[in-house]
Amino acid sequence: MMATSTQPLTLQNFLKLPNIEESPAWEFVDGQANQKQMPTAHHSILQKCLTAAIDRANSPYEAFPELRCTLTSNSVVPDITVIHKNRVPTGNTPVEGPPDWMIEILSPDQSTTKLIAKIPTCLQEGTKLGWLIDPTEEVIVVLFPDARISLHKNSDRLPVPPDMNLVLTVVQVFSWMRDR
Repeated sequence: MMATSTQPLTLQNFLKLPNIEESPAWEFVDGQANQKQMPTAHHSILQKCLTAAIDRANSPYEAFPELRCTLTSNSVVPDITVIHKNRVPTGNTPVEGPPDWMIEILSPDQSTTKLIAKIPTCLQEGTKLGWLIDPTEEVIVVLFPDARISLHKNSDRLPVPPDMNLVLTVVQVFSWMRDR
């Protein structure tokens, strides 16, 4: 998919490449194009259940699995992109700007460092909340725009955007994997 070139790849050139939307999608972060990992069953279950829970909440937000967001110099495809309803793109276009809330789900053999690095990139451009879910350890790392990081486990209540009526605990989230 990616051609070798002596010229550095720009965001504009990346977005023109064919097949960046193939499954799994390609992302462009810090000048590097990388294809996302193929999700596992646990990953897909968490993605499906979280998207549904967010969409059922009484809020002005919608959740989307694998929706591309085009930033100033990066193009990311969070596992779950949560955006205000007035920002939902019309037509078949990516979200312009960062997600309001992004959720990443760690899969086996996935680089934790690359996944974590993507969240601050979005936070610096306006994302209000980032979650990194680790199904193996059953913990959720929450990142905030002010550089705070918190680790949540067991019955900890998870932070969500303030204008979202959603109460979730870590135990609830990981119970979705076991209830199958």
